[in-house]
Amino acid sequence: MLRLAAFAVTSALAAGAAGPLPPLPPLSRLLSAPSPSPSPDRLTIVVADTGNPRADGEYRLECDPPGGNHPQAEDACARLEALAREGKDPFAPEPKNQLCTMQDGGRATARITGTWHGHRVESRFRRTNGCEIRRWNDLEPVLPRGRS
Repeated sequence: MLRLAAFAVTSALAAGAAGPLPPLPPLSRLLSAPSPSPSPDRLTIVVADTGNPRADGEYRLECDPPGGNHPQAEDACARLEALAREGKDPFAPEPKNQLCTMQDGGRATARITGTWHGHRVESRFRRTNGCEIRRWNDLEPVLPRGRS
């Protein structure tokens, strides 16, 4: 117990000898400090086997402001924002145990990678059943119109 008291006294004396601590910056300066800017919305969209050679290819889509080489950048960004306002994740996969109609929407595939709303995106799309066809169609015009 005596050692603990001696340690406390020694620590207090050492802290006093070092001098007073510098003042903290004003709270207003801390609150007005610039926050790190979020990653810009930049997506790479690779589409293949749609049956339309003009739709197949690799596109860059940038939002806020709309840009890139996507043929419908402004409409695509507006669609993504509309889905976000509805509380939907446009890049989420279909639930694994979901019942889907067994219809074939063709061989079309799409892969979307990049950053959207500060989150990394790595998503694949195809048209192999009713659920996947609906998921693809929900993203039009981010993805080209599919054939059923």
